[in-house]
Amino acid sequence: MSIPLSVLDLAPILRGQSVSDSIAASVALAQRAEAQGYQRVWYAEHHNMATIASSATSVLIAHVGAQTSHIRLGAGGVMLPNHAPLTIAEQFGTLDAMYPGRIDLGLGRAPGSDQNTMYALRRDPGSAESFPQDVLELQAYLAGKTRVPGVDAVPGRGSEVPLFILGSSTFGAQLAAALGLPYAFASHFAPQALEAAVSIYRRDFQPSAQLDEPYVIAGMNVVAADSSTAAQAAFAAVRRTLATGLFGRGRNFTDAEADLLLSQGAGQHVDSMLTHSAVGTPAEVREQVEAFRRLAGADELIVAHQSPSTEGRLRSVTLLAEAMEVVRA
Repeated sequence: MSIPLSVLDLAPILRGQSVSDSIAASVALAQRAEAQGYQRVWYAEHHNMATIASSATSVLIAHVGAQTSHIRLGAGGVMLPNHAPLTIAEQFGTLDAMYPGRIDLGLGRAPGSDQNTMYALRRDPGSAESFPQDVLELQAYLAGKTRVPGVDAVPGRGSEVPLFILGSSTFGAQLAAALGLPYAFASHFAPQALEAAVSIYRRDFQPSAQLDEPYVIAGMNVVAADSSTAAQAAFAAVRRTLATGLFGRGRNFTDAEADLLLSQGAGQHVDSMLTHSAVGTPAEVREQVEAFRRLAGADELIVAHQSPSTEGRLRSVTLLAEAMEVVRA
């Protein structure tokens, strides 16, 4: 059975690359995904991370939108506690006016940063507590039914940009179910609560103006290559990069040093994060992806194509689409 495939572009700044190189790679990745029949490409808001270039999510979406024609583009996600709902309504209302019918808005409540970065963003440490109310306020701006007397989102008012709730715990599942919104689970890096969250979401879902039935998007990592050896080598590089990013304290590690870090305990943490990863040839990856789809009970899969090179990520996009027999638009 076919399933819609989408791309989560983590906008990595690869070793030896500049931010400009990373942004150019994101354009190329979206163009390849569009050509191969993927449903959407999402970008996640991260701050103060030396290897990720998607902090200004809406700006990146605008740039990629100008160089693609029909694939959906969106946030996976905007960390709403970092922003006023009106600001996000205006930003994504502007994007919708530029690219009608192509824009998604995924919302998360995590900081996407550390404590010092929260200060630099002028974020109230308690702002996550108002996430449900902020989602409703944002939704009202986009529907042209403001909850703040005399204040409208322009652009944004009446745009009905579709909202998605993102999560890695049961909290997001409960909120998405209560509001009748699609739910995207971040199982590409936080796999522990996947099955419980999806079960709660489907059980408690309440239909809404946006959505009649529950809709689950589940994230996973994919490294598809022309040989198992090449795929495993790329995945090994991904493990090193993740370990040094999490535990390297800003140092530039050699491969040998990264492998030592992995052997000293970082490997267990990294492998837990990468639990839901499909690695191998197209045939091997297809089998692993189908197994994950059954486990997750997903209606759509959003894939982080992992590789130490842009060429490897682009090749993975193509090979997965061919393996899964994605129908090109």
